[in-house]
Amino acid sequence: MYIDQTFAHTIVGVVRDEQGEIAAYKLENGEIVSKEEAVTLAKQSAIKGVSVGVSKLGEEFLKSLPDNDINNNLQNLPVVEREDINKQ
Repeated sequence: MYIDQTFAHTIVGVVRDEQGEIAAYKLENGEIVSKEEAVTLAKQSAIKGVSVGVSKLGEEFLKSLPDNDINNNLQNLPVVEREDINKQ
């Protein structure tokens, strides 16, 4: 089944928690969404280039779709500092 993602969001940055885990994502429009919100959006095909995975603990998370560009992998995206979030 084909899903048109013409208007889907793109993740351009990540927010990490104190343990270094991804806690939220920055979208191309500047919006910051929590990991849970991002999973919901991805399930609705509203975010490009990701799929939803489930950890060994049963927690849902986003993972990059495989391609030949390591620069767009979620782990390699720029980190958004928490101070920058509070300015928005």
